[in-house]
Amino acid sequence: MTKTMHSPGDVVVATVLPFHEDQSIDWKSYERVLRYCGLADGISAVFVNGHAGEGGALDRKERIDVLRFTREMLGDGRPLVAGIIATSTREAIDEALAARNAGASMLTVFPPATFVNASTAMVVAYVRAIGEASGLPLAIFQYPLASGYGYSTATLVELARLPFVVAIKEGSDSMRAYEETRAAVKAVRADLKILASNFDWFLAQIAVGSDGILSGLASLVPQDLVALWRAGEAEDLAAMRRAGERMLPLVRAIYAAPRNEMYARIKVALAMMNVIECERAREPFLPVSAEMRDVIRNALVQSGLIKGATP
Repeated sequence: MTKTMHSPGDVVVATVLPFHEDQSIDWKSYERVLRYCGLADGISAVFVNGHAGEGGALDRKERIDVLRFTREMLGDGRPLVAGIIATSTREAIDEALAARNAGASMLTVFPPATFVNASTAMVVAYVRAIGEASGLPLAIFQYPLASGYGYSTATLVELARLPFVVAIKEGSDSMRAYEETRAAVKAVRADLKILASNFDWFLAQIAVGSDGILSGLASLVPQDLVALWRAGEAEDLAAMRRAGERMLPLVRAIYAAPRNEMYARIKVALAMMNVIECERAREPFLPVSAEMRDVIRNALVQSGLIKGATP
């Protein structure tokens, strides 16, 4: 039977995981990250071992250690969501069971590397196996459609028919796809949560209709995303625009091309804010360039998160 958990709506933070220079986990800095964003007012759940937490670069023991440490920090007050990044169904089930035993109350299922343009039947069978084996609620990680890993609306509708699928992290990077998916999924499962998850489209997604936000950006600006979400709930467009404008300099800096460096840049920003000691991301990521560091620093100043003068 599927475990009950709090609603995965509102603002869910995908936490970054700080490392030392030798690329081992910096637990003291991670504790500060959790206090800064995971325990912030308005954050409804914490998501670990996903892209933001460099889950694919962690070994099994490290992923379990992160879950146990985070559960201890959160106590029983907030749901703990674990990313499942696997290459096979058997591995995914093993990861899901390990995450459950380490304190996860929900799983977010990433598409395996073999899922480029995968059939609906393959995707549904994969997710069904994880849900039935773990007994935990599942969220579906929807990738950008241009990546080849994004699911069609028809596939998402079939996934929505699985009772243990409770949410979709909607990262299609297309407002047209977002609207189509939301309408089609809600027609099948009105209770299934559609979580805004495109940094370029947060305001638009919430304006169209959303059940929450799930983002690594909440590791950096939790209160701005909470403000945007609450303004959306109140249908206060002016307040939504103000929240979006406050975040805009950082959004442009953190998500500049190449986008796959976004979480390394968030670490740079958190180090500049003295939330973490070291900005290191695990290899193969390289140190953030001096030019990009200047862009990030100026964006932090413009956003009022650090003091300084912009050029």
